[in-house]
Amino acid sequence: MSGTLVLVRHGQSEWNLKNLFTGWRDVDLTDLGREEAKAGGERLKARGLKFDIAFTSDLMRAQKTCQIILDVVGQSDLETIRNQALNERDYGDLSGLNKDDARKKWGEEQVHIWRRSYDVPPPGGESLKDTGARVWPYYLHDLQPHVLRGETVLVAAHGNSLRALIMALDGTSGEEIVNLELATGVPIIYKLNADSTVASKEVLA
Repeated sequence: MSGTLVLVRHGQSEWNLKNLFTGWRDVDLTDLGREEAKAGGERLKARGLKFDIAFTSDLMRAQKTCQIILDVVGQSDLETIRNQALNERDYGDLSGLNKDDARKKWGEEQVHIWRRSYDVPPPGGESLKDTGARVWPYYLHDLQPHVLRGETVLVAAHGNSLRALIMALDGTSGEEIVNLELATGVPIIYKLNADSTVASKEVLA
């Protein structure tokens, strides 16, 4: 019995637009972000996908993306579980800073290391490895059992929490996963085998 796992990064947020480090700061979607979420929902609707349960983070931008998609596919009242285990990586002292200003303060190379290394956290924040340390157990205990029962599961979350999840699903190394770019509002559909391995993966770009 094969289940389906659909991953979606939230639509563009107000701070994405302003080029700010967001992390756990709770900011809203832009108009474009809402349109991206709607477009993702339309692609899923065109596939005839119906969900059994949805999961999202504790942050508004992911929750609103999730709700827009469910509205589009005609499942507005679907059970949706929110948990901070799916939150974006915590950028610590970088949160709220413009990325160009951060480069002026700490230098281009140091900011690049914080953004693109697997296990080096910014001051007061999390590395991608740290993010994975909360995402992976939550996936194994709370999400995966639904998929292995043959259900179709929607996860609307963030660039780095989804990177951590994709790393586990695809068997990608830490060095490779930091370079993976996830488009906003674009669904990724995984079909899982009964033994939890990936049967297929498709990006609905």
